[in-house]
Amino acid sequence: MTFSDDFKISSMEALIEAIDALGFVPFFKNEIPGFSIEEHIGRGCWYTDGDNGFWPAWEWKGPVIRQMHCAYGKFLRNKAMYISAKWFPDFANYRRDGYDFDARYEDGLASFYDKELFELLDAQAPVMSKKLKKSGNYGKNGNKGFDTMITRLQKQCYVVISDFRYQTDMLGNEYGWGVAEYSTPEKFLGKQFTDAVYRRTPEESFEKIMKHLKEILPDADEKQLERVLK
Repeated sequence: MTFSDDFKISSMEALIEAIDALGFVPFFKNEIPGFSIEEHIGRGCWYTDGDNGFWPAWEWKGPVIRQMHCAYGKFLRNKAMYISAKWFPDFANYRRDGYDFDARYEDGLASFYDKELFELLDAQAPVMSKKLKKSGNYGKNGNKGFDTMITRLQKQCYVVISDFRYQTDMLGNEYGWGVAEYSTPEKFLGKQFTDAVYRRTPEESFEKIMKHLKEILPDADEKQLERVLK
């Protein structure tokens, strides 16, 4: 399977198969044509205008993450992407440039505010975004920059979205949009991640991923692929 193929994602099972086969599956359209769920989604699976406003591709996110134990987060230019557990250690190694978070901070490559949020999240992981904001006093009259920092920590692969959960009414019925639950890859993916993340140099991880991206995106040029990884 490549992103040049005319495949359709018409069920959650088909999405799981695509993530497993391709390794890197962005949610939304981006600068590489065809490189997204949005462009391969089956009819009626992107969104519908039914009575319940059911958005299948959105509803699949939590179950897919739980079932596959894959990484999900804003890894692609502030846009969400699924990355399989097989490929995420090399991706994280490259994005982290071989640093764990403490070493990044000690070398002056992370701010105190990022460190404060990361440590708060790490201590509670997995933690719902609402609870995380409350415990860190992020909000209108409190600390600022939560969305910017949590996105940056995802791009650097120190944080992943480990689930989406829904609020419930008095009768136990779910409603509204799924709310992100955050964790660290170390805690969410466990030994499969920690044993592999720093196994290679960041340069070796980059070359390995580039080779794979060229296979699944045969129509993309090298500069486009490099921008995806940055």
